[in-house]
Amino acid sequence: MKALSFTYIAFLILSVAACSDGACSSEGDKTQTETKLPSETDFANDEAVLDWLQKTHFNYMWDGAEPTSGLAPERIHMDGAYPQNDKNVVTTGGSGFGVAGLISAIDRGFIDRKAGVERLTKIVDFLGKADRHHGVWPHWIDGPTGKTVPFGQKDNGGDLVESSFLMASLLCAREYFKDGNEEEKALAGKIDKLWREMEFDWYTQGGQDVLYWHWSPDYGWEMNFPLEGYNECLITYVLGASSPTHSIPASAYHQGWARGGDIVSDKSFMGLPLVLKYNGAEDTGGPLFWAHYSYIGLDPRGLKDDYADYWTLLTNHAKSDYLYCVANPKGYKGYGEDCWGLTASYSPEGYSAHSPSNDLGVITPTAALSSFPYTPEESMRAARHFYDMGERYRGKYGFYDAFSEKNNWVLPRYLAIDQLTIAPMIENYRSGLLWDLFMGAPEIQDGLKKLGFTTTKTN
Repeated sequence: MKALSFTYIAFLILSVAACSDGACSSEGDKTQTETKLPSETDFANDEAVLDWLQKTHFNYMWDGAEPTSGLAPERIHMDGAYPQNDKNVVTTGGSGFGVAGLISAIDRGFIDRKAGVERLTKIVDFLGKADRHHGVWPHWIDGPTGKTVPFGQKDNGGDLVESSFLMASLLCAREYFKDGNEEEKALAGKIDKLWREMEFDWYTQGGQDVLYWHWSPDYGWEMNFPLEGYNECLITYVLGASSPTHSIPASAYHQGWARGGDIVSDKSFMGLPLVLKYNGAEDTGGPLFWAHYSYIGLDPRGLKDDYADYWTLLTNHAKSDYLYCVANPKGYKGYGEDCWGLTASYSPEGYSAHSPSNDLGVITPTAALSSFPYTPEESMRAARHFYDMGERYRGKYGFYDAFSEKNNWVLPRYLAIDQLTIAPMIENYRSGLLWDLFMGAPEIQDGLKKLGFTTTKTN
């Protein structure tokens, strides 16, 4: 199936409902946050910029967390307009990115370690009681109750991909706290229990050589979405092969994800080899979140398998996106060396998977900011430019989700999956903390070897 991943399809459908009542109109531009942020004169050096970026965007998972669960709301709209009555809905994958940000915030002293452990314990205790489907959480959960909130009619069960984003970060937390004090060791033990209860083998639909994204207690396998590369889902196979209790065979990776070797691309974009075939975007590469979600924990430095050098894959993806925006073939206002980044986000027409093959004139700050490990100079220029654009473009939880100078459009709204990759990916750029934690887990090393990866760092 040569198409964009199901995340896009579902979100594009949902975006119609999100904007059908006029909630996505430009009236939201008039709403301003009261949050007072540092002036640009406080950014004396690049380290100060990085501190501000991490602190402010991580805050979505701290002050902005849903009170009962401690997890990340699917969206925070500062103008108060919430489509589908989903203000209390928390997102599994976005919360995973938020957990990684929590670890980074603790390590940098942005928050007190004891308070951070308390919050993480609250999260893990909630996850242990929330609905799971063969050990796998749904895409959306009701924060106050822990019950499944359908992402679509038939998508009302386990979401293996979103749960993998969550578990990858929880394993980072397990590794970070496993040798700590009594409370920290208890937290690590609870995470380990949740990890062992995830039935990756169930999601092969009876032992097929491929993983499936969804299973529903009401609709079974009717969603029928096999995970075939390349898109954002690589981490799901790494975790599946690494599971100490419900492991999948290596053949599922090679025949399913890698399509029997057909995943390899011989094409280039913006003068850079694509390396792998991007689903639905074989000529240009996909939206930039494909370079972020699986790599919150999975360290691409020196990571290779039969199909790719992943550092080359990812740096080429980010750099080609940058070069495309600089070239600006459609002549959109605002694009340039300090204003770039195409990925899935809000747009004037609703949610859309922005990329060079779907360029609507919308810049999404997380695209450039979460690419710091791959494009540090280009990302820093973008960060300073986004800030200099003024208070219309930022608020309590950092830069608003997206903007379009072409349409003179920006709304004071945030999405968890965009805001919460920024702090952990910047941390990986600064220290490699999360990469080191995840790759240090013994079962992850075993799983990578099982799939034929080598992991020698080369930079």
